[in-house]
Amino acid sequence: MDDLEKAILISFDESGTVNSALKAQAVAFCQQIKESTSICTLCIERLCYSKLVQVQFWCLQCLQELLHHRYSSMSLEEKSFIRKSVFSIACLEGPDDNHSIGVLDGPAFIKNKLAQVLVSLIYFEYPLTWSSVFLDFLPHLNKGATVIDMFCRILNALDDEIISFDYPRNAEEVAVAGRIKDTMRQQCVAQIVRTWYDIISMYRNSDPELCASVLDSMRRYISWIDIGLIVNDAFIPLLFELLLVDVLPEQVRGGAAACLLAVVSKRMDPHSKLSLLQSLQINRVFCLVADNTDSEFVSKVSSLITGYATEVLDCYRRSTSEDTKGVSTELLDEVLPSVFYIMQNCEVDTQFSIVQFLSGYVAKMKSLSPLKQKEVIHVGQILEVIRTQICYDPVYRANLDAFDKIGREEEDRMTEFRKDLFVLLRSIGRVAPDVTQLFIKNSLAGAVASSSDRNVEEVEAALSLFYALGESISDEGIRTGSGLLKELVPMLLSTRFPCHSNRIVALVYLETITRYMKFVQENAQYVPVILTAFLDERGSAGYSSSIYNCGLYIKGNTGI
Repeated sequence: MDDLEKAILISFDESGTVNSALKAQAVAFCQQIKESTSICTLCIERLCYSKLVQVQFWCLQCLQELLHHRYSSMSLEEKSFIRKSVFSIACLEGPDDNHSIGVLDGPAFIKNKLAQVLVSLIYFEYPLTWSSVFLDFLPHLNKGATVIDMFCRILNALDDEIISFDYPRNAEEVAVAGRIKDTMRQQCVAQIVRTWYDIISMYRNSDPELCASVLDSMRRYISWIDIGLIVNDAFIPLLFELLLVDVLPEQVRGGAAACLLAVVSKRMDPHSKLSLLQSLQINRVFCLVADNTDSEFVSKVSSLITGYATEVLDCYRRSTSEDTKGVSTELLDEVLPSVFYIMQNCEVDTQFSIVQFLSGYVAKMKSLSPLKQKEVIHVGQILEVIRTQICYDPVYRANLDAFDKIGREEEDRMTEFRKDLFVLLRSIGRVAPDVTQLFIKNSLAGAVASSSDRNVEEVEAALSLFYALGESISDEGIRTGSGLLKELVPMLLSTRFPCHSNRIVALVYLETITRYMKFVQENAQYVPVILTAFLDERGSAGYSSSIYNCGLYIKGNTGI
């Protein structure tokens, strides 16, 4: 071990046992070496022969920084030396049998750093200086899993560092990404896709981890390559086979689901997109979400189904043809039961907005009058999703009742979370008022009869739904008791919930009564009933001072 390697080990030490002055001296020594004219040769030599991962990482980091900051001032010989050396390491080529083994057999962070160095070269040199980088790499893949894994890491790093718009890019970076993608499309994408197919077919049973890595790389590229390279009689059946064969590892099946999601999310005109969505026969995967809903695989299948449903709804929205709208409606009717199940039972992808999707579907229904039976069923399912979503978690019941710091934070969080859901509820109330009111009536009845361990949260949710619905009903509608209101309000006034003393139930109960006060004022026979509600344990006689004060305030402002 020479002085540089010792200095690198000391500078990377995190044990706290190294003297701070010695560590500072080591860092300064390493920095001095970085600035030497022979740094390229020094780094490549150690990458070839050192088995110390700290040294390997330091050398790769030096090369990356050198390319980023000094590329334009480097000589042609230096550039060529780095290019040939790093490429040889990535392809398991070298002056002797041990060359690069230490790097490609090292930990993931070393291989990822090597990939980043290669991508830095691609940034500056592809396609003008190094036009054959991808075509040069492909023949080396027959060396086996080690080189295939490295190729996947290079493709992933290329996506992360240059191509993907998930990260902010300046104008120059966007231009470089466009140049790289255009050249790859013309030159090598078709060959890469064929290679993906061959590797997946070969390693699906023997090396599922490698197969999953290839699928992950493929997922990233589907959005901008020719979709016909994937949507064909070879690749789509393979992806569905990987997804549906339950003896395969979940990482492979989940990778296939992610690739299919990339396919359905491909940007195209609505007519072409709808033909693509029809051809996939995605209903084959609906049954998979009924498995273990906590697994990562089910989460990926859920993302595929919700992503597919979003694209179908978007096709309906963008279509001008009645035929296209009709096909979109059929596909939506087919997928919606699974979407509703996912919303209530599975972990939903953060990129999928439940409220946004359901709001789009409700907007679609606004043009349908009267609603067909299927739409009526869907309205009921949407309302059930809303009810499930707005329920408090029972784990916070004591905190909410005591209204301590945790309870206040949870109430604030839920108040913000519920806003969009209540907007959606009011939209549904305008599209299907009778269905909405009947759902709330049944929710109230069901909440009263539910088990005590869920009674508080279900009662509070049902009352909150009724309260929020009031904003979609005109003052005249409330006063005359339109629809089922003439049943709902008396039901509300006469019901004594077992959990009425709970703070969140008592407060929303009193607020809901106030919202529908015009109905009581118009129907004097209910005045004694409402006075009783205000004066007994449901109102100002409640045990909580906040409920007591709320009851007195409401009673003093209702004019009865």
